[in-house]
Amino acid sequence: MKAVLFAAAVALMCSLFGTPLYIRFLVGRGYGQFIRDDGPTGHHTKRGTPTMGGAVIIGSTLFGYVVAHGATVWAPTTSGVLVLFLMTGLGVVGFLDDYLKISRQRSLGLRAGAKLAGQSAVAITFALLALQFQSSAFRTPASTRISFIRDTRFDLAFAGAAVGLVLFVLWALLMIAAWSNGVNLTDGLDGLATGTSVLVFASYVLIGIWQSNNSCLERPGLQCYEVRDPRDLAVVAAAALGSCFGFLWWNASPAKIFMGDTGSLALGGALAGLAITTRTELLLVLLGGLFVLITLSVVIQVGSFKLTGRRVFRMAPLQHHFELAGWAEVTIVIRFWIIAGLFVGLGLGVFYAEWVVGQ
Repeated sequence: MKAVLFAAAVALMCSLFGTPLYIRFLVGRGYGQFIRDDGPTGHHTKRGTPTMGGAVIIGSTLFGYVVAHGATVWAPTTSGVLVLFLMTGLGVVGFLDDYLKISRQRSLGLRAGAKLAGQSAVAITFALLALQFQSSAFRTPASTRISFIRDTRFDLAFAGAAVGLVLFVLWALLMIAAWSNGVNLTDGLDGLATGTSVLVFASYVLIGIWQSNNSCLERPGLQCYEVRDPRDLAVVAAAALGSCFGFLWWNASPAKIFMGDTGSLALGGALAGLAITTRTELLLVLLGGLFVLITLSVVIQVGSFKLTGRRVFRMAPLQHHFELAGWAEVTIVIRFWIIAGLFVGLGLGVFYAEWVVGQ
């Protein structure tokens, strides 16, 4: 538990006090956000705001994790390192995309193929490694079984280990792409994606601690959790929580800095990685329900326009629909945070109810 607290506190302080220094660095070099002309007109005032702030989130998370392990003299685990690798790798892809946008002063960064290739390379590497490194209890960080609150009976390796490996890589790739892009779509208003991420990471701190306290290694039973490194995954989630919290101080309206694709891809990857390694893949749909709603709004908008030539929303993603309806940006963000909190509460309620019912 000390490591969890250390990780959150150190990451928070690093992000809170490191972000203004990073802002000065970006301003000095003229690295400002490019704003599309076809977006909400109120966003034009944000042109030139420093971006690529996700680098601070990633750096603070890594620093918090390392200090927590050093302070408690506890070696990092495979699961924790893999999730951090996924987070950092996707962050690097996002950083390259952001840098190209800034240097070219247009909304196009990496070409779609190059960006997809970068995301896929990181995700596939994570997926392949997650099925290695068996512990003494014959557990790997991930499982070929599709999970909800724990592994279900649906095993992707139903036709053999080779088929299972291929299907798991595809499943992990789908999850990582979906969640990284989901956070990216949500990152359209000051503090919206950052605040929502704080709530979801907080839920994974609780889930990791609960799974650790009811691990099959320590407390065997019908409802124990067969997760390889649950406590260290709680440390990772706590570090990400603290770094997002500190960054939110500067990212809240009016934002002094944006996280950019550097942050949104990294945070989405971290969430997907935590879901895969804690065996809560489908539960993340509830915990991150706001990300799902916003992603669905884009799917519905595009699908409706292609099929009927009509738009369902004034503009997608969903938060911009309410902007064009006259809602103030701060009002939208706070109300969406409330919705995100309700989804997190529902997800945690389902998680705990499953354990209680099984007793």
